Amino acid sequence: MSNILIIGASRGLGLEFARQYVVAGDRVLATARDTAGRERLQALGVENVLTVDVADPASVSGLAWMLDGEKIDTAIYAAGVMDRGNALSPPTRERFDRVMHTNVLGAMQAIPQVAPLVEAAQGRFAFISSELGRIGGVASSHTWLYRVSKAALNMAVASAQHDYPQATLVALHPGWVQTDMGGAQAPLTAPESVAAMRATLARLTPAHKGQFLQRDGTPFASW
Repeated sequence: MSNILIIGASRGLGLEFARQYVVAGDRVLATARDTAGRERLQALGVENVLTVDVADPASVSGLAWMLDGEKIDTAIYAAGVMDRGNALSPPTRERFDRVMHTNVLGAMQAIPQVAPLVEAAQGRFAFISSELGRIGGVASSHTWLYRVSKAALNMAVASAQHDYPQATLVALHPGWVQTDMGGAQAPLTAPESVAAMRATLARLTPAHKGQFLQRDGTPFASW
């Protein structure tokens, strides 16, 4: 039985990660930002549900004491929000803050608090990213704020890896998935995507440290 921490687990891929790890018999700790999210996780049998809003720095700052004494075999930062605007108009400050706080600042605040616990178990810390954050091969400005946030997240992961040598940090592209964010037209279901990512996480080696990977573990040729 492994200790699993899922940050941003109240819906979408985070909720599915929680469901699959619980079914597998692992001990799951998960964060949710509101009562409805807590109840969904508790209904799955999650052992410990922590109330954390990753978009609120004061809320995220409490992670370390909430997890005091834990060793985390696998941590997953699954929190994320979408913005579908393009470069024909600038994002408002409110939209910018919402996306960047959730997708980037929350992750950067979580790393110093959670990565030492992952190091203690010589485990892995994965961050759900997107191929839309790749700078090579950009096809349009659609979702440009979201793209910028995921490019920043990938850099945060690659940079942070150097400070936590006993842990393996990776960014993961889950594919285009049928979630509230991905839409019903996406080709992958959440269970399919998460099952593939769980298999990838289980076979990570030190050679993967700091990398940006597809859900099957294949590294992207360029970022």
